[in-house]
Amino acid sequence: MRDRHYLQTLVLKHIARREVIQQIHAQLLVASEKIPPVTIATIWNSLIRHYSLGSFPEEAIQLFKHLQLHQHLPDSFDSYAYSFVIKACAILQQPNLGTQLHGLTIKAGFRPHLYVQTALVNMYADCGFLVEAQQVFNKMPERNSVTWNALITGIIKWGELGLAHSLFDRMPNQNVVSWTGIIDGYARMNQHEVALSLFRTMIGKGIKPTQITVLAIFPTIWNLGCLESCQSIHAYGEKSGFNDSDIRVVNSLVDAYSKCGCMESAVKVFGFMDAKKRNLVSWTSIISGFAMHGMGKQAVDSFKSMENECLKPNRVTFLSILSACSHGGLVEEGLEFFRKMVNECLIEPNVKHYGCLIDMLGRAGRLEEAEKMALQISPEITNVVIWRTLLGACSFHGNVEMGERVMRKILEMERRYGGDYVLLSNLFAGFGRFADAENVRTQMDERNATKVPGLSLV
Repeated sequence: MRDRHYLQTLVLKHIARREVIQQIHAQLLVASEKIPPVTIATIWNSLIRHYSLGSFPEEAIQLFKHLQLHQHLPDSFDSYAYSFVIKACAILQQPNLGTQLHGLTIKAGFRPHLYVQTALVNMYADCGFLVEAQQVFNKMPERNSVTWNALITGIIKWGELGLAHSLFDRMPNQNVVSWTGIIDGYARMNQHEVALSLFRTMIGKGIKPTQITVLAIFPTIWNLGCLESCQSIHAYGEKSGFNDSDIRVVNSLVDAYSKCGCMESAVKVFGFMDAKKRNLVSWTSIISGFAMHGMGKQAVDSFKSMENECLKPNRVTFLSILSACSHGGLVEEGLEFFRKMVNECLIEPNVKHYGCLIDMLGRAGRLEEAEKMALQISPEITNVVIWRTLLGACSFHGNVEMGERVMRKILEMERRYGGDYVLLSNLFAGFGRFADAENVRTQMDERNATKVPGLSLV
């Protein structure tokens, strides 16, 4: 009796601790015959819940299968156990196994059960089985907001925004989770005007955004360059306490101000941030902001301050500082950061890192070094953007001979982008080689190459 209560207490107390749960699991396998069936069933169900929500959800499925095959428990699995095993299938993207569980839930009498049916809706929708998800949803005798949100979120995940919005409009009680889901969906599909309109409508209805809502709307704010909305979110974060309690909100605020063109506000937000809460994302955000605004020296100073805080930069941080050096004309500093990344931090550069370096060398007129670096990039990762960057530098500095070599490299990869032809044609014309310039324009027309028009938020 004592062992039974002891195990139950341990499970409830340490449900989030994997090592303790595994010890209990092992003890149950050995001593299960000494524990009353009803009690052991409760403990097994708790273990399934733990595994499904942990880092290894496949263990929930394995335990479920083991108990089916080797244990003889009356009414062994309750509704929560089925819900969590189905959730594990969703996380693992195993809809076929989820379909088998669907059949077992019907056999076990859980067809009308709200939690089990909601888990099935979520699993089918999350795995892209939208027809099956709607079939389960339509047959449910009872639905709650979680059920609606599960279907809407799943449909949004697969890009069916029209259908998701239709369901959202039919939802009897739209809560902040529902609004956040639909706003996030439009933001992810780059329909930022709609996302911002929905956000404002939500506020107008008196529904208060959560941290997740705020994080969902930030990409829309900076894509539209909407400084006024950024300021409003900033004020709301101060009033609600998000800016103090959630570092993700403050980091996103720094990023948003930078991308909306207000670096002064970004620096102020970063400065007011609790130094103990600053993480690598915080520093990377401010360095990236300085890079966007051509403030190379400030970016370098911030990088050094970050290192003084014993934070180790990652590949994104290095990409930001290399970009800052490129736009700030800090060539030697940029080369040194690149060496540090490769030799000290043992980070393998990707094509974006090389792109920053080539851009930096090209801006400084060090075209031979830039060309040499471009040729050293592995064929597995190089792309046409690298060579376009170098072609732009050749055009700017008037290096016709290299421009011709670079154009040949570009044409090996892509022939339909008109901007390449225009650059080379202008380069020829600038040196009086009008026949060559005309020839390049003719090739552009023959190959039906088009130039994408520019776009500015100003």
